[in-house]
Amino acid sequence: MAPLPMLRTRTTTVQPGEAYPPIDIVADNDNSSLITATEWQWIDPKTIPPRQWVYGRHYIRKYVSVTVSPGGLGKTAKAIVEALSMVTGRELLGEHVHERARVWLLNEDPREELDRRIAAACKYYEIRPSEIAGRLFVNSFRDQEFITAKQTKGEAVIMAPFRDGLEAEIRRKGIDVMIVDPFVSTHAVVENDNMAIDLVIKQFWAPVIERTGIAAELIHHSKKLGGNEVNAESARGAGSLIGAARSAIALNGMTVEEANKANVDSRHVHFRATDAKANMAPKSEQSRWYKIESVDLANATLERPASDHVGVVTSWHWPDAMQGMTAADLLAVQKAVNAGSWKDSSQAANWVGRAVADALRLDIDEDRTKERIKQMLKKWKESGALKVEHKEDESRKVRPFVVVGEWAFQPSDD
Repeated sequence: MAPLPMLRTRTTTVQPGEAYPPIDIVADNDNSSLITATEWQWIDPKTIPPRQWVYGRHYIRKYVSVTVSPGGLGKTAKAIVEALSMVTGRELLGEHVHERARVWLLNEDPREELDRRIAAACKYYEIRPSEIAGRLFVNSFRDQEFITAKQTKGEAVIMAPFRDGLEAEIRRKGIDVMIVDPFVSTHAVVENDNMAIDLVIKQFWAPVIERTGIAAELIHHSKKLGGNEVNAESARGAGSLIGAARSAIALNGMTVEEANKANVDSRHVHFRATDAKANMAPKSEQSRWYKIESVDLANATLERPASDHVGVVTSWHWPDAMQGMTAADLLAVQKAVNAGSWKDSSQAANWVGRAVADALRLDIDEDRTKERIKQMLKKWKESGALKVEHKEDESRKVRPFVVVGEWAFQPSDD
């Protein structure tokens, strides 16, 4: 049986700036080149080096991670604060910083705009110059070309001289983490071509990452989804990018329903991150929420008296529906429930939520208030303060009703 053809690269000399030749498939009759199976030898687990996480369970050395996000949501602002977290070693967004790192941030915005964003984040988090000196590196794609691969006569061609130069610069500056924002600005191949994108990852980024040991974060735009949820499959273009990543995060804005539940007025400054893919750690089903705060740079001049206000990403926690509730409030609710006949269904005219609204003087016609009442009822049922009983309604049909469970404290006779 003839041996299978193998992948082999051409050995032609490439001058700086020239395209790197594509891979050829050539026949090789030398049986010694065939792949062999290597027997695994038992090893003590304690002797295996731990995975080299840098930040949370997303940035990890020698691997590519990806963030998928719609435009204008806050992905760049989030990446900047993550970079500052790794540079300073401070958990600015609540994620664990495993090691203090040197971070290289590459972005499509003009350098001046990047300066505004980084300065605003430093001002908000009170980061001192000494904390970032020699550790943060920033470049704009508008100032210098960053092209990993090009499409030449229908074939994806890796820019090998640039790849080697990038590797050398990473070594010179001691870079630990690269954040590329967005990924599409770093190549000139067909975005929908799975083989081309796979080539970019495996023959440009993989060698650089393996040889230098950096963690690489590629930020990528999502498709236009018409308001639907962004997930791993929502990444624009070829799916091979997500396939090559060891961790992928999806960003989504706060919906109207979520804003009502959280009693939030400005939902457009809130967004959440979810694990879209987690090969290296257990996938979290819980969202991590963020809020964009406006920071005044106080950079007004006589010519331009209005200073710049720049958005900075901060960690945000879902509010507790019970916040501000007291035992007296619960007792007032229990008395109102005990005084009437209240159904558990929010569609019923005598929904128990109306008793809650009356007792606490809340406007149940507001969607946000109605959602909060639902959350409070859920908590009180879980605690046993209220409970559900099935009994006949006015039509002699058995329905779930809400009644008092364990009283907050013994009500008075009056």
